[in-house]
Amino acid sequence: MALSDDMELLSAVPLFQDLDKDQLRLIAFGAEHRPISAGQALFREKSPAECAYVIARGRFELSTLGRGGKPKVEAIAEPGTMLSELALATMVERKYTAIALEDSNVIRITRALFHRLLEEYPEMAEILQNRIRQNIAALATQAASLGYRFT
Repeated sequence: MALSDDMELLSAVPLFQDLDKDQLRLIAFGAEHRPISAGQALFREKSPAECAYVIARGRFELSTLGRGGKPKVEAIAEPGTMLSELALATMVERKYTAIALEDSNVIRITRALFHRLLEEYPEMAEILQNRIRQNIAALATQAASLGYRFT
């Protein structure tokens, strides 16, 4: 993919929607493309997450280990989806196992690259912090509607 294609894809990711061209260029230039073959794991549930991925091409099955150690499919992620967004801000574990359903390509964004964006464009820190906070609140609301309780 060309740098301009990456910038266009990244601009559609909710976390990056309000970034200007220079900011998107910094991410696109510093990120790396990774091809993932059909059936290959991008990452495994509970492994450390040191980066986020944006799906550029292909689809991924997101699953968790269910009863008896059998995978339980939670979702199918398609192009334009960011996986492990929270890993850009802090060290977390992967919530799912992501398996490519077809030959795919992802854009890998490291925490260091994300922090560089915040250092070079400090005004973005507040915007991105608010966006992450909104995403976490939405997840909490969704979990509450499913009957989960946070204490």
